[in-house]
Amino acid sequence: MDQQKYLTNQRNKEKILQGNNLEQERNKNLQENKAGRLKKIVVPLLQWYDNNARDLPWRENSEPYAVWISEIMLQQTRVEAVKPYYDRWLKAFPTLSALAAAPEEEVLKLWEGLGYYSRARNIHKTAKIVEENYEGMLPSSFEALLKLPGVGEYSAGSIGSIAFQLPVPCVDGNVLRVITRITAEDADISEPSTKKLLTEWVRAIVPDARPGDFNQSLMELGASICLPNGLPKCESCPVSSLCEAFQQNKTTDFPVKKPKPQRKKEKRTVLLILLGDKAAVRKRKDSGLLASLWEYPNYPGELKEQEVIEKLQAKGLSPVTAIKLKKAKHIFTHIEWQLSGYLVTLDESLFSEKQVDWAEFSGGEDDFFWANSDLLHEHLTIPSAFKVYHQILLNTLQSAH
Repeated sequence: MDQQKYLTNQRNKEKILQGNNLEQERNKNLQENKAGRLKKIVVPLLQWYDNNARDLPWRENSEPYAVWISEIMLQQTRVEAVKPYYDRWLKAFPTLSALAAAPEEEVLKLWEGLGYYSRARNIHKTAKIVEENYEGMLPSSFEALLKLPGVGEYSAGSIGSIAFQLPVPCVDGNVLRVITRITAEDADISEPSTKKLLTEWVRAIVPDARPGDFNQSLMELGASICLPNGLPKCESCPVSSLCEAFQQNKTTDFPVKKPKPQRKKEKRTVLLILLGDKAAVRKRKDSGLLASLWEYPNYPGELKEQEVIEKLQAKGLSPVTAIKLKKAKHIFTHIEWQLSGYLVTLDESLFSEKQVDWAEFSGGEDDFFWANSDLLHEHLTIPSAFKVYHQILLNTLQSAH
């Protein structure tokens, strides 16, 4: 009886093993079919790109420095928003050497409003490294590019393929969407293993001739035709006949991505504190959100007028008026600031200002620097989180003249 039971168990194990092997074989064939489908898109996609590529300023300059700047600026930022920044940047820093020699405050001021300021700091660090170690010329190998601050696989791929014609992939959200729809790949694109698989599929089809144009054609297709949120323009797509999701009428099912966790919401009160023709600003900590940037004093919660007055009096200031301002909000990657604000006027006769040069000011949460409109316009970098209140303040200072 025990012998019979043993044999039965063995046969069951063999069946399971055979089933697993068959499943693995089917998955392998399916993956090979998907990769094979992608090979067919190269020629029609390049032909479409030649006739339909948008006229963008960075496509007129394939010099490595210009390509690098545009690719970093375009990360997590809309094309239309980048255009004026790109033009201003190349006028201010026409060469990598000019950028390397610039002070950080000047670099950050030029970046003001683009957000994700670590990008600007990494650009500045990289410029100094390249100036010192590569004679002012960006390295032309994928591996060397990857070692530079702020340059990941996507950036190294885009710079390498566009500026140096390296046959390497650059896979961003647009490309992931295009590839998953063409192949009807239902793996979660937020998983690193999925992105790695799709990147290898793209790597296998990047042509030795025109690798930069091919990578840009994939991104262009995702940006203008294969749109997110269920709105693809399949009737205008040059590869719809090769698209599995289109053939199955399932374009809205791809890509598959687990929902992001809900953003934390945080209420804060921004104070525009006026002392004659100057306003109070302070410098944020060297680490964390908006590190080392200038800001208007702001505090947790939605403060009432009396709370604002008492808070300033506790700091030894003498507010005369506190006018409530309109509300605003700013969305970061993981947090949403819900902002309220006050325009506060101080009694000048009861205040003695410390004379400190702005470039040497470090300060802290309770240490204010008093900036005039020229400083706010030309030198101090105020993050776009305070855009609404920054404009109110500039208008107030201007009208007071």
